[in-house]
Amino acid sequence: MSDNDIFEMDSLAGTEEIQDTELGMIDEDVVYPEEFLPTYHSIKEGAKVVKAQLVEYNDKPDSLFFNDGERRIDFILVYEDEDKKEFEKRHTFQRRKRRREYFEASLMKMGMELEATQSVTNDKLMFVKVHMPWDVLCTYAEVLHIKLPIQPNDLSSRPSPWRFLSYITKPFYPNENLIKKEAEYFTAPFEKDRLEYFHIRDKDMFFTPAMRSRMAYYILSRAPYEIRGSIKKFGITKLLDSGVYKAAYPLHDCRFNVKSKEQDCPNERYLLYQEWAHPKSFYKMQPLDLIRKYYGEKIGIYFAWLGFYTIMLALAAVVGLGCFIYGYKTQETSTWSKEVCDPEIGGKIVMCPQCDRECKYWRLNSTCEASKKLCIFDNFGTLVFAVFMAIWVTLFLEFWKRYQAELEYEWDTVEFLEQEEPPRPEYEAKCIYERKNPVTGVKEKVPYTTCGRCVRVSIGIGTVLFWIMLIVASIVAITIYRLAAFFAFSARLRAQDLKELEPLKEYVTPQMATSVTASLISFVVIMILNLLYERFAIWITDFELPRTKTDYENSLTLKMFLFQFVNYYSSCFYIAFAKGKAVGFPGDPVYLMGKYRNEECDPGGCLIELTTQLSVIMGGKAIWNNIQEVLLPWLKNMLSRYCTRVASEKVIPRWEQDYQLQPVSKLGLFYEYLEMVIQFGFVTLFVASFPLAPILALVNNLFEIRVDAWKMTTQFRRIMPEKAQHIGAWQPILQGIAILAVATNAMIIAFTSDMIPRLVYYWSFSVYPYGDHVNNTMQGYINSSLSIFNTNDFSNYSRPIGKIPNITTCRYRDFRYPPGHPKQYEYNIYYWHVIAAKMAFIIVVEHIVYLTKFILSYVIPDVPYAVKEQIKREKYLTQVILHETNLKLVSKRLIPGKDEIVKETLENMEEMELDFD
Repeated sequence: MSDNDIFEMDSLAGTEEIQDTELGMIDEDVVYPEEFLPTYHSIKEGAKVVKAQLVEYNDKPDSLFFNDGERRIDFILVYEDEDKKEFEKRHTFQRRKRRREYFEASLMKMGMELEATQSVTNDKLMFVKVHMPWDVLCTYAEVLHIKLPIQPNDLSSRPSPWRFLSYITKPFYPNENLIKKEAEYFTAPFEKDRLEYFHIRDKDMFFTPAMRSRMAYYILSRAPYEIRGSIKKFGITKLLDSGVYKAAYPLHDCRFNVKSKEQDCPNERYLLYQEWAHPKSFYKMQPLDLIRKYYGEKIGIYFAWLGFYTIMLALAAVVGLGCFIYGYKTQETSTWSKEVCDPEIGGKIVMCPQCDRECKYWRLNSTCEASKKLCIFDNFGTLVFAVFMAIWVTLFLEFWKRYQAELEYEWDTVEFLEQEEPPRPEYEAKCIYERKNPVTGVKEKVPYTTCGRCVRVSIGIGTVLFWIMLIVASIVAITIYRLAAFFAFSARLRAQDLKELEPLKEYVTPQMATSVTASLISFVVIMILNLLYERFAIWITDFELPRTKTDYENSLTLKMFLFQFVNYYSSCFYIAFAKGKAVGFPGDPVYLMGKYRNEECDPGGCLIELTTQLSVIMGGKAIWNNIQEVLLPWLKNMLSRYCTRVASEKVIPRWEQDYQLQPVSKLGLFYEYLEMVIQFGFVTLFVASFPLAPILALVNNLFEIRVDAWKMTTQFRRIMPEKAQHIGAWQPILQGIAILAVATNAMIIAFTSDMIPRLVYYWSFSVYPYGDHVNNTMQGYINSSLSIFNTNDFSNYSRPIGKIPNITTCRYRDFRYPPGHPKQYEYNIYYWHVIAAKMAFIIVVEHIVYLTKFILSYVIPDVPYAVKEQIKREKYLTQVILHETNLKLVSKRLIPGKDEIVKETLENMEEMELDFD
């Protein structure tokens, strides 16, 4: 087959209309060229031959070749034989059959070789094996700009300064005897006409199985399956959606737990399971080169990022654990916590009711245990940890850029440009308008006009905004629940005759009961909204019709993250920055919607509630994800194996073993990234309230890596290998979270915790004494931070009902003048000093941290110097090879005996060029 034939087929497919009609309609206007039909009969004949030799073939269940044992299987197509179906659905099945005939004939005309075989476990199933001959591989390797070796890497790697630790760290790396180090080569984009300049030792192994599968899928995505008038329809994706084929996938090379007995089988799946996915290898570093080789660069870069993130979390976890231990040790020695628990201080302070009418007066020491727990998270160590995390996140992103640059070079994705990525078949199918390419100046077809694109984008933005508003509405509903629940819990838990909770009365406070139940409800709402929004996000992205798969994933990533950001973090933002900030005072409370009295914070602040919210969401999300990722696929595979059991004398071939595994989701990796980025947000945005977040994330990620590896290696079909240069749109999202994290943590310390008021009180004795302390101590802080209210000033609506004890004044958390003062119930000077200190703290901390981040970003180069040298060397070698080839081609065209002067000139030019380089 010539190159013109191949590109003719691609251009033929480019005008396909992706919308399909009903399968049951009459298809008299469908045209099937006669030249295509004879080729299908050869497929059917091949199926009969393979079926006849089934017993012989079953002796090699792990074979990766056609029945001749020579042609490698590059892809598998699975369909159900319509001849064995009932008569009343025969028309639909015949239509599917004719589409499949046309499609397979198209594949054969494009140079692919097919062989069919019947299922061992189900007589209705047929498996079509796809093979790409050498000439077709070379053609599409050039079309896809696949980079292949030109010569061994002659740049000696610099010895690591930590090489003396190699004997200590060796047990933590994969077994070198099993997973050997890959040889390093300089590479160049493949060119079929310059085959002799590429480092080819074995034609069968020159293109890796991942490359072959990628090229096969490229052809499958563009092969036509129907012509309806002037409309051409193409692509394996649509055939899978319409039920023409039941599955399409590349093969695993062996079983995950048993080595293949086939000669020359690399057993890469087995090695990955033993050294990566097996629970016994949880402490080992990941074999990234083998992961990339087996699953492709896109999977490899994900696990590289996840592993790097986990390693960096170890440092944050150690510091966070130290901060937690410091807070735990000091909770018993905290002066203000002691005052709350002291019967002579906290026991004699009567607090005002926190809701209208039904709520009772209560003693401050009833929050003793909550105050002690608050000391664990609200201490001076938290401030140091928040600043450390701001620096940590900068180091993480900068060092990741360097590591990513190394992987880009090693995995040949440095020049993986957007224009090299082929358009999505769905995009090509809609190309009906013409425009002039602003770069090349050549006319090209596009699926929409400029106005049409604006309409599509506007609809997408509007839909996302609608769903974000829906989340805001759900947060308002949960807030109303919190207010109503606090009212109910206060009336119930403060009752004098409540005996059943007597042993837990110090722990089960109205604030704690409300916080825990609201967190659980919020988590359930988050999960439900996620399931609903996911469908709309995919639908809107499909409607926008991005050109390439990278564009598609970036667009979907932005939509999903904006939604998830609001969905997961809005409740945390409410507790951190809204709750208890506008409550008024007992005589004049603030009401939400004119009915619900705004919720107040505990006398120690809202920080402990924010910690509870983070714990519930992070823990619940981790448990839910593990159920989805591990338990469900395992149960489905168990059920599938039980339903397809065969007699012991029958051996299931490799392609059928893989078919029984779970299919890979089109957006499987997308959800893995999303899960980790949401976790990254919890670790960085609210870490000032929960220093244990990094260690919880570290533990989760240690399991996540192995769970993902186990799931991918044992429970799912082999993922379609894809090229990727970096982590895509997730990189700027991570950078945005890192910038926002500095502001959120500074504001949490300033407005959510009680640290700034305590610091103002601590340092105020010599300037403006607020309390009765005479030196730098926290003695008297609790009394100073609680304002006084005259119970006679209650309004009729908010005055407590029932039996009223002989109480003339009560206390509430605020900084206001006492009753009887000329400015009674107005903010006092302490309040304004605290506000000024909070604003100054935010400004100073943000400027210092942002300056440090900028300096670190400038000092740490994105690409290591050694990698830059290797990239220059590779480009130089590529240019030399191309230059020499052009000179030889020109020299061959010269007539012997003539144009000697031209030959000599060309040779001189070559020498001068080489000397100049």
